Amino acid sequence: MTTTIHNRWPAAFLFAKALLCGGLHALAFAPDPLPSWALPYIQIFLLAWVFKQAITLNIRQAMQLGWSFGLGQFALGLYWLYISMNSYGGLAAPLAAAGVLALASFLAVYPMLALLWVAWSSQLLQQSRRWPRQLLVACSWASAWALSEWLRGTLLTGFPWLNIGYAHTEGVLAPWATLFGVVGVSWLASFAAATIALFITHKDGIYDAHAAVSLGVTIVIGLIGIGLNHVAWTSNSGDPLVVRLVQGNIEQSEKFDEQHLEHGLQTYLELAELPAKDPNGVPDLIVLPETVIPLFQDVVSPNLWRRWQAVSQTFDATVLMGIPLRDDAGSHHTNSAITFTHDTPIEKLHMGNPDTRYDKHHLVPFGEFIPPGFGWFVRAMEIPLGNFDAGPVRQSLLSLHDQTISPNICYEDLFGAEIRTHVQEHPKHGPGATILINISNLAWFGDTWALRQHLQIARMRVLETRRPMLRATNTGLTAAIAPDGQVAAALKTAQPGVLDVSIQGTTGLTPYVRWGNMPVLIWILIIMSVTGLRRRVSN
Repeated sequence: MTTTIHNRWPAAFLFAKALLCGGLHALAFAPDPLPSWALPYIQIFLLAWVFKQAITLNIRQAMQLGWSFGLGQFALGLYWLYISMNSYGGLAAPLAAAGVLALASFLAVYPMLALLWVAWSSQLLQQSRRWPRQLLVACSWASAWALSEWLRGTLLTGFPWLNIGYAHTEGVLAPWATLFGVVGVSWLASFAAATIALFITHKDGIYDAHAAVSLGVTIVIGLIGIGLNHVAWTSNSGDPLVVRLVQGNIEQSEKFDEQHLEHGLQTYLELAELPAKDPNGVPDLIVLPETVIPLFQDVVSPNLWRRWQAVSQTFDATVLMGIPLRDDAGSHHTNSAITFTHDTPIEKLHMGNPDTRYDKHHLVPFGEFIPPGFGWFVRAMEIPLGNFDAGPVRQSLLSLHDQTISPNICYEDLFGAEIRTHVQEHPKHGPGATILINISNLAWFGDTWALRQHLQIARMRVLETRRPMLRATNTGLTAAIAPDGQVAAALKTAQPGVLDVSIQGTTGLTPYVRWGNMPVLIWILIIMSVTGLRRRVSN
């Protein structure tokens, strides 16, 4: 039964609790301080609390509840943006803090809109609390929350960080990502939260027996997830590659500083040419992070290119590295990944025409392009190499021995709808990837949650595609992720080192790679349409 809070103090107390629960919810998106196994449960039960509160509120109050919860989640979950803006961007502390709060306030609009729908649709329970109605309401709440997550990851270039699906790279819902992607996992997690909220809602001091039916559906979904974990969606492709991932741990404050530039470049050279620990594990591919050479290719000295080619020749390996590129006129700039070998002509490297190149498609707002009207904000920060041009979504991939390798750069692996195109065959660019590689420079955010949150996101892309993913980062987390989404090996954060791994590529298309988000979005549209019709009829 929807009620109205008349006393301002109980209302303020409720919204303060929502702010606190939103902050606790932020803990569910990466391990430490919480263990990995606990993350899915923390996420579901905190969202269940939010849904339970929304049942008792009118629409305006439910929106305030959703906004307070979202503000707590995003302000704490994205606190590391303060470090990038203040410590490395040179923005004054009050402005940097205001920037984080402004972004959190904007992102909180999405859960606010989801709870608007929750409060509106929950009025269906006033007419009947029988199990078909409760099941419809639970599906409706899940649809509203999942739709808000999809919209947040799509509109205005999208920012899907802290999508609730990323709390479920472990647990019984994780295997569902192979079918329906992170949006589908978000729907299932929201449905579980909704069924719990309905079950613990008292009516005359007695648990509602009809709500147990919906809770039973949640249990069945979990059991099916356990079974899905044993389905072989893909098969091995070709022979394994030995890949060296290099983590130099160059401080962001030193990376672009001319006085420290030579030290950073030398560090990566020395790490890359370390002898292989296993004589049978000589690397076929050496992978270096995003902008490992923080200079445009046409100002890199021929001597430095020769030194890198000497590393390639030592192992008879291909080198994949991040570097900014520009054309002859200097009017077209890209954040790119290039590959070369010891016999690639230096002239081609100097011209930005290596053996293969990948130009980053999904650019970071403010850091890599300037949104209209925000030039003043970008000028207030000291961000080098900004304002890039975007490459196409699907580009030519690297063929190496029996494997086809697709790189992506920085936070591009947040966008599953784009990564899935890397795995699909393309009429112009050829076969899809058997191995995914992400190169990043997360030194902008220090040794914070950002690194562990990003690893969780990468694991979700692996679950969706069932392709192994390698991550080469400047400060962490450099890791190898197996096709089942488990971390096979990783380097410690904030330490230099190399990780030599044998990686087996896979082939075959998962349901998510074939169909993307379309099945989930159609399902959401159907559920919300039925809910809307039933709500209007009930009036």
